[in-house]
Amino acid sequence: MLGCGAKILGPIRIGDDVKIGAGAVILKSIGQRKVVVGVPGREIVKS
Repeated sequence: MLGCGAKILGPIRIGDDVKIGAGAVILKSIGQRKVVVGVPGREIVKS
């Protein structure tokens, strides 16, 4: 899932079942089953 206004910069890989929050800026590859938010994108822990 890719939130509104999110930016993915560079040649990176996005794993399966990843959620990227609105307005996030992704600068590096993301593993599977992660939630990423913020500028720059940071993984958060699911509760």
